[in-house]
Amino acid sequence: MSKTAQIGLVVRGHGRHYLIEDETGTRVHCLTRGKKSDCVVGDRVRWQRSSDHEGVIEGIEPRRNLLFRQDEWKTKSFAANLDRLLILVAVDPQFSESQLTRALIAADSAGITADIVLNKTDLPGADVARRRLAPYKAMGQRVLELSFKGRPDETRETLMPLLEGQSTLVLGPSGTGKSTLINLLVPDAQAQVGEISQALNSGRHTTTTTQWYWMDAERRNALIDSPGFQEFGLRQIAAPELAAHMPDFKPYLGECRFHNCSHRHEPGCAVLGAVEAGKISPQRYRIYDELWEELSRPPNY
Repeated sequence: MSKTAQIGLVVRGHGRHYLIEDETGTRVHCLTRGKKSDCVVGDRVRWQRSSDHEGVIEGIEPRRNLLFRQDEWKTKSFAANLDRLLILVAVDPQFSESQLTRALIAADSAGITADIVLNKTDLPGADVARRRLAPYKAMGQRVLELSFKGRPDETRETLMPLLEGQSTLVLGPSGTGKSTLINLLVPDAQAQVGEISQALNSGRHTTTTTQWYWMDAERRNALIDSPGFQEFGLRQIAAPELAAHMPDFKPYLGECRFHNCSHRHEPGCAVLGAVEAGKISPQRYRIYDELWEELSRPPNY
């Protein structure tokens, strides 16, 4: 490693172009060597200056964790070294339990704490959303009920202690209030977006690029927004390992008649018995079955 190399934080990237923040908070536009880049937002990288205003990334420091996104064509990493995941769902529009479950499984497999935040609880239909989230509460998952626009002070008071000293990824489909939340917790969020876009000359990619925000001047608390993707990639998990990442399944693992039970059709399966007894929600089991099928198929890319 060169004597002039230093460690920096990746706060934004597009293609081979990255914005790196050094230990003083100064941000430098960097390129990677070669055409292929594996850097993601949240990475700590070794870099060195190539001019007064630019630098070159030499390598990536070891990661604590890594999250993936996927579409019908490919799986791609997009954020690293996270402490917490805030999964936003709302009373309206209706949320997808499949997407919610994928996010929780991805977080568990990466060793990241995850919280579900139910927004717009002041709207009619809140009770329906609560009923749908009841199985998650029952398995010990924290669910926070808030109204970002209706009760902004309560939102700040509830979330700020959780996010203290953390790097937190905020996940939420369109309409769940993610932009409202980021603007609530990061007063200069739009300014940060503008500065970074200008530095990378990537304004047109603002809505599809993972973005790092500092919530405080001391740069201790961070929010990461990654819009423009639908599903967490779970290809890093083998199908037989899936049940171990589902807290409502865990009490029954090891109780089946067969040690290599898939919990799908075998006689004497404790998980299937729990579904029949109403101890595991049928909807959660249906999602497990669908994910098992998906992870058992060869990828089509």
